[in-house]
Amino acid sequence: MTSNKRTYVSVKKVLKKIKYIILTPFIVMDYYRFKKIDSLDRFQLSILDFQPEIFDRTLATGFDRHYVYHTAWAARVLNETKPTKHIDISSSLYFSSIVSAFIPIDFYDYRPANINLSNLNSKKGDLLSLPFADNSIQSISCMHTVEHVGLGRYGDPIDPDGDLKAIKELKRVTAKNGSLLFVVPIGGTSKIEFNAHRIYSYNQVISYFEEFELREFSLIPENGKGSGLIRNANPQLVYKEKYACGCFWFVKK
Repeated sequence: MTSNKRTYVSVKKVLKKIKYIILTPFIVMDYYRFKKIDSLDRFQLSILDFQPEIFDRTLATGFDRHYVYHTAWAARVLNETKPTKHIDISSSLYFSSIVSAFIPIDFYDYRPANINLSNLNSKKGDLLSLPFADNSIQSISCMHTVEHVGLGRYGDPIDPDGDLKAIKELKRVTAKNGSLLFVVPIGGTSKIEFNAHRIYSYNQVISYFEEFELREFSLIPENGKGSGLIRNANPQLVYKEKYACGCFWFVKK
């Protein structure tokens, strides 16, 4: 982390603490106003259960742009392709759980989730050694995952080429004419922000999938002032970005 970024993080933490100190007394006042008005017939209310939430008083609802938009993009693609079954490799569990309402999904992760929903199976799987035969999966996704492989963030072994090995596995198991939904951080300059993630260039991602046809490239710009999700985006837009989100729909030739 650079010194400028460290300073930014430190200032942000200090401002958050200041906001907490300033606003907590107002929450206490709200508590006593509420207690005075409420008849207390329906709920038990005690200062011992005081749990102030002071950072939700915002003018707009905040959200993680990458994770809201890329999962929305993938759900829309699957609504178009309508596979009889979909395989997801370690993407957002929110995506798999919601889409399983209309498409059966097998969710694979090195750390399988203890989740119970109809049409959703959670299984153990290693992205570097997927439990599938060559050319066997007609519809598969791996989103906002590959950029982490080999950086040790999740306790995985350090491997500078871990992402390439993961990509090789995804390509291996995708069936001919099958769809692969692939999502990674993207920007004008490819770099690693250790140990959080890699950021890829558009041409870099395309070069890793030469055996595939690019059916669609969509972009989630890092700046929310413009469109949230740009479907069929012009790749030239990527050069203006530092940490955007690239959504690639590949079809195996």
